[in-house]
Amino acid sequence: MTENIQSTEFDPEFDATWEEDDFSTGDYERVERAALRRVAGLSTELEDITEVEYRQLRLERVVLVGVWTEGTAADSDASMAELARLAETAGSEVLEGVVQRRDKPDAATYIGSGKVSELRDVVQSTGADTVICDGELSPGQLRQLEEKLKVKVIDRTALILDIFAQHARSKEGKAQVELAQLQYLMPRLRGWGETLSRQAGGRAGGGNGGVGLRGPGETKIETDRRRIRARISKLRREIAAIGVIRETKRGRRTANEIPSIAIAGYTNAGKSSLLNALTGAGVLVEDALFATLDPTTRRALTPEGLPYTLTDTVGFVRHLPHQLVEAFRSTLEEVGQSDLLVHVVDGSDGMPEKQVKAVREVLSEINDKTDTPMPRELLVVNKIDAVGDLGMARLRHLFPDASFVSAHSGLGIEELRVRIAELMPRPEVVVEALVPYARGEVVARVHRDGEILSEKHTESGTLLSARVRPDLANALEEFATNGTPA
Repeated sequence: MTENIQSTEFDPEFDATWEEDDFSTGDYERVERAALRRVAGLSTELEDITEVEYRQLRLERVVLVGVWTEGTAADSDASMAELARLAETAGSEVLEGVVQRRDKPDAATYIGSGKVSELRDVVQSTGADTVICDGELSPGQLRQLEEKLKVKVIDRTALILDIFAQHARSKEGKAQVELAQLQYLMPRLRGWGETLSRQAGGRAGGGNGGVGLRGPGETKIETDRRRIRARISKLRREIAAIGVIRETKRGRRTANEIPSIAIAGYTNAGKSSLLNALTGAGVLVEDALFATLDPTTRRALTPEGLPYTLTDTVGFVRHLPHQLVEAFRSTLEEVGQSDLLVHVVDGSDGMPEKQVKAVREVLSEINDKTDTPMPRELLVVNKIDAVGDLGMARLRHLFPDASFVSAHSGLGIEELRVRIAELMPRPEVVVEALVPYARGEVVARVHRDGEILSEKHTESGTLLSARVRPDLANALEEFATNGTPA
C-alpha cells in the first residue's frame, strides 16, 4: 500500500548546494522539520553533564483499518492510500492495511468481534504498536479495540489533529489546533471514577474527615473535564482577540480597495507552490499532507500593474474533522471575505473530481456557519507536467472552464495571471480630468490605483480618462474636465 508514497525526508546532498543566504523562510522550516530531535533523559551520566544525547526518533509501526460502506472499491482504496500518507506525514511506518466490507461500522468494535480477532493476529505478526482506523471512533469503540488488541488505537480525526499540532507555527495556529484537540478529547476522557474521589469524610472516609467533609467529592475525571472546559474558554477568547487583529488588517485592505484573492484547495494540491510562483513568497513547499497551516498573505500585481493580495489558506481533506472547521473558522473566513476564490486541484491525482467535491463540501459548511456567501470561483488544475496526454484530455473534459498550470515548471502561470486580472473586480467610476504637469503625483496615483482608458499630453497638462475607485474620483474632482467625475 505504501510503495507509491513518496518520501518527504530532507536531502542533505541536494540542499548542501544551496548557500545559506539563498534560503527562504520555507527552506529553513523544511530543514528544521528534518533535523534530529533532542531526546531528553537518555543519558546515564551525572546530572551536571554538559553534552546532550541526540538520537533519531523511531517511527511508530502502524496497521491501517478501514470499513468500506459506500462507493466503489477504487474509492475505498483511495481513502486508505490517503490514510497511509497521513500516517507517514505524522511520522509512522505503515506495515499493513486491511479493509472490511460492511453496510455500516459495528457499533461496538467498528469492524465486528470476529474481524477484531483477525486484526489482532495481523498486529502480532507484523509487530505493530499502533492501529489507525479510517473513520471517527466513538469512545466505546476506542476502548473496546484497545482492550482486545492490546495496542494503541487512534482514528482518522486524531491522526489529522496530530499532524496539525506538529505543523502549527503561529500563535493563532497553535491555539486553533489546541482548541480542536480539546474538543475532540472531552468526550473521550477516561479516568478511575470514584476510586480517585478528591474528598471524603465521616464513615465514607474512614471516620477521619470530620463535619462538612462527608461525601464522594470530585473525582479525577471531573477535575480533568473542568480544567479542559476552562482551557477551551480561554482559547476561544484568545482566538477571538486574534480574529479582531485579522479583521483590522482585512479592513485596511478593504478601505484601500485592494482586491483580495484566496487560494483554497485539497491538501498537497500545490497551493503554496502556486503562491510562490505568483508572488515569490518563499513559503514552505513540501510533498506532504498539511505541510503548511498558517495563512500567508502576499501582494501581487496584475499584468496592467494593479495591486491585489493573495492569501494561502489551510488545505482540506475528505472527512475533515468538524472540530478543525470550527477551530479554524476565523482563518477560513478569509475565503468568504475575498473577492475571488482560486480553487487549486491536483491534476496528477487519480480522482481529482473527488477532491473538488470534498473542498466544496467544506466551503459549503463554512458558508452555513458564517452566513457569508462564497465569492466567484476560478478552478486551477495544477501539476499538469506530471499528467500525460490522455490524462490532460480527461481533465479538460472534467473541468472545461479551468486554468491548467504547473507551479513547479511555470507552465501556464502567465495565462493564469491574465485570467485572474479578468475576474478581479474593477474600479467602478469613470473620470475625465486634465491634471497640470505640476501635479505629477496625482497622475502617478491614477496609474498605480486606477485603470487608464486613454492618456494625452496637452499644453495645459495631462488629459486622462480612467476608471478609478470612489475615493480617487473625489481627489480628481477639481481636475475634472466637465466639472464633476463622470
